[in-house]
Order: sequence, then C-alpha cells, then structure tokens
Amino acid sequence: MTKILITGTAGFIGFNLVQKLIHFDYQIIGLDNINSYYDVNLKYKRLEECGILHSDIQYNKLIQSQKFPNYKFIKLNLEDKENIDKLFENEQFDKVCNLAAQAGVRYSLENPYAYIQSNIVGFLNVLEASKRNKIKHFVYASSSSVYGLNTQMPFSVHHNVDHPISLYAASKKSNELIAHSYSYLFKMPTTGLRFFTVYGPWGRPDMALFIFTKAILEGQKIDIYNNGEMYRDFTYIDDIVEGVKRVIEQNASPNLNWHSNYPDPATSPAPYQIYNIGNNNTVNLMDFIYEIESQLGKKAIKNYMPMQAGDVKGTSADVNDLIKNLNYKPNTSIKKGIEEFLKWYNNYYK
Repeated sequence: MTKILITGTAGFIGFNLVQKLIHFDYQIIGLDNINSYYDVNLKYKRLEECGILHSDIQYNKLIQSQKFPNYKFIKLNLEDKENIDKLFENEQFDKVCNLAAQAGVRYSLENPYAYIQSNIVGFLNVLEASKRNKIKHFVYASSSSVYGLNTQMPFSVHHNVDHPISLYAASKKSNELIAHSYSYLFKMPTTGLRFFTVYGPWGRPDMALFIFTKAILEGQKIDIYNNGEMYRDFTYIDDIVEGVKRVIEQNASPNLNWHSNYPDPATSPAPYQIYNIGNNNTVNLMDFIYEIESQLGKKAIKNYMPMQAGDVKGTSADVNDLIKNLNYKPNTSIKKGIEEFLKWYNNYYK
C-alpha cells in the first residue's frame, strides 16, 4: 500500500482528492491549517465528510478517520518546519501531493506576505522534508495564472511563462522553478499541475460559480468584469482529481531528448514534468452565467465592471501531454458540472 501525504485536505481540491484515493490502495495522511481565508465551517464540513470530527481536531495531533481506516488527518502549518520535519520522519511517506497554498489572485493584492509564507516558505519546507526522506514522487499544485501576459492560445506547458501579473501567479511559477532545482540536484521526481478554473460541489465561496449562484438566488447583483469580455477553461472537480490521481501514479522521468540549445520548459534532463489540467473547451463568461440562470430559472442582476488588476481576459488549456503521457482528457460539460454544483449547493444550504 502506498503511503501518501496530501496537504490542503480541508480545501476544495484536496478534499475531493482524498474522497477519490480513499477507495484505492493508499494509506493517506491529510494535512491542513484550516485558515480563515474563507468560511472555516465549510472546511470543517469537508473534513467531517471524510470522518474527521471538528471536536477532535487539535494542532499537530494526528487523528484517525471514523469512516475510513486508511485515512488520518493532522492540523499543521506548512511554515512550521520543525513539526513538518517530525511528521515526515515519523510517517515515512512514499509520495507527497502538495495542494496546500494561499489561494486567490485578487487577495494577493491585499495580503502579499501570506503568499510568500505559505506558497514559498511552506512549499520549501515540504519539498526539503521530501528530499531528506527520499520521497518517490513529489506532486504539487501550480496554476493556469502562471501564463500571465501570454496570449498565444491554447496555453501550452511548452510556452515560456516569465511574465506573471499577480503575486499569486509569481509564487506558483516560483514553485515550478524550485521543484526543478530539487529534481536536478537530488534526482527527486517532481510534477507540477497547472489547474484551470476548477469548479463543482464543495467549491470555494470566493470562486465565480459560488458567487454568482448565491447572488442570483438572493436577488443581489453580480459584478461582471471586463464588461463580460472574459472566457475561461472551466474544469470540473472530478476531472481534476482523476488527472491528479493519474499523475501521482506515474512518477516524473527525465526527458532523454531535452536539449539545452532549445530548452523545453515542461520537461528536463532531470525527473521533472509540468502538466495542464483543463477542460480544453473554453467558455465565454456570459454563456457560463446564462447556464446558471437557465438552471436556476432566475435572471442575474448584472453590474458590468472594468478589468480587475491581476486578472487575465482568457484561459485555454492545451492538454496534449496529459493525453499522450497519461491517456487522459477532462471532458465534463459546463451544463453537467453546473447541474451537479447546484444540487450540492441546494442540499448544503437547504
């Protein structure tokens, strides 16, 4: 049985990944600091779905799930190097999937230091502990936001991404660079995953689908940026976690054809890989809103706004490497994805 550490398991993607891997041959330890970036009650409810009771949670205490014998959880900050090191030494993980991070492009304009502490210092602590304990594969969350000023569509992992336009994006690009140096120096397989606009049940309240649904149901206006001239590669959560599972199972390996005269950013002579995980089907923001309106049977009150600082007009994922290497292509339609989200939302909020 493979023993894996998954960080960020009170979060949207981490929670869903645990729900997926629990049913396979994994011994899982989940980690999260349960910060207050958004409603902590939602985070505790996710943990309860996995058998971790709110009343049992204490800092730096390993808790056994009451539902799943192969799942334990610990509340811990990535920045707490001493206790991260102890956790690795005590548990002897085979693999690590680091999804914990300070999320959000817009919040990075308000609180930049949170991103440096969690996404740089915390990331390094987990990576360094992985190196010392000879982890077989280190998988980590990057983001489609690293494409920044790029306008060549669809975004390819083989494109240069040296022009991020938010600190959040810069922190994720930094993760990729730091991971590569560890892969090169210490031969540790690392794989970075650039997620594209993830949505679905148990999603984050600061994301578009959640915000729009709540506002429409309550008769509140929704802010539509760049006057609606926006498009996104919306990717359903089940498609994301299936992609992550496949990546975890296939360790990164060196690209034997890599050449320093024309360096490929997505691969390396070291055991290093970058993947996009996106739906490869870009949707106009107004069409996305129309689908929500249609399924709710209620019109949104629209407030058109200029482009926000740090935001990009559009995203589109080239997933050819995902198809070629892992035989996988996300394919859930927004109609189906929004339907599943609304079922969950109505049930959760009664």
